[in-house]
Amino acid sequence: MDIGALISGALIGLREGVEAALIVAIVLAYLVRTGNGRHAAKIWLGTGGAVAVSAVVGGALFVTVGALEAPYEQLFEGATMLLAAVVVTWMLFWMRRQSAGLKGELQSAVDRTLGEGTGWGLAVLAFTAVIREGVETALFLAGQATSLTASAGSVALGALIGLAIAAVIGWGFYRGSRAVDLRKFFRWTGIALVFIAAGLLSKAIHELIEAAGLSGISVVGAQPAFDISGILSHDEGIGQFLRAIVGYSASPEVLTFIVHVAYVVGVLWLYLRPMAPPNRPVAAPAGQA
Repeated sequence: MDIGALISGALIGLREGVEAALIVAIVLAYLVRTGNGRHAAKIWLGTGGAVAVSAVVGGALFVTVGALEAPYEQLFEGATMLLAAVVVTWMLFWMRRQSAGLKGELQSAVDRTLGEGTGWGLAVLAFTAVIREGVETALFLAGQATSLTASAGSVALGALIGLAIAAVIGWGFYRGSRAVDLRKFFRWTGIALVFIAAGLLSKAIHELIEAAGLSGISVVGAQPAFDISGILSHDEGIGQFLRAIVGYSASPEVLTFIVHVAYVVGVLWLYLRPMAPPNRPVAAPAGQA
C-alpha cells in the first residue's frame, strides 16, 4: 500500500466528489421543497449514468496506456497527464468564479425542465451536471495512476474513500447541515490540487522528454538540473511519499523543474488573489427615464 498515492487519490476523489454531491443535493432539496420530490428517481438515474460513463472513460484511458509500446507509451502518458493538469486548472478557476451563483442557476434549470413536460429532462440535467465533474475526476485519476503505475491500486482505493466522504458531505448538505465551511473547504482543497496538478504537469514534461530521446530528438533543458538522490531519494521513504503526492523528483530535468516551479508560483498567485466584485448596474439619476 502506497500511502502517498492513497492520500493523493483521496484528495482528488474528495474535492471532485464534493462538487458533484453538492449539485445533486441542491437539485434534490429544491425538488422536495417545491413539492416535486416524486421526480427524485430521475435525478438518481442521470447521476448513475454519469458515474458509469466517467468510470468507463477513466478505465479506458488507463488500460490504453499499458497496451502501447515505446515511444508511443511515453507520448500517451505525457499527453494524458498534461491534459489532466490543464483540465483541473480550468476546473479550479471555473468553480472559483461560478460557486456563488451555482445554486440559483441549478434551481432555474430545474424550473425550466419541469415546465417543459414530464420531468424526464431532470435525468438529462443531472447527467450533464455530474458528467463534467465525473470526467474531470476520471481524467485526473487516470493521469495520477499513469504517473504512479505500480501504485494505481492505492490511487483508486484513495479515490473511493474520498468519494465516500464526499457523499456524506453531500448528504449533510441536503439535510441542512452547516458543519462544513464549504468556502474554506474548496479553498484549501484547491490549493492541494494545485500542487498535485503541478506534479502531473512536470511528470508529463518528463515523459515527453523521454519520448523525444527515444525518437532521437534533442530537447533543450533535458539535462538534469540537480541530483539529491543521496539526500532524499524519490524511490523510498518520504521522497516516495512526496513523489506520489506532488510529483517530487530527486533528479529532475532543467525544463521539468522550471515548469513545475513556474506552475506552482503562477497558479497559486492567480488562485489566491481576491476576486473582483461582480459588476452591478448603475442606477439612473432621479428624474431620468
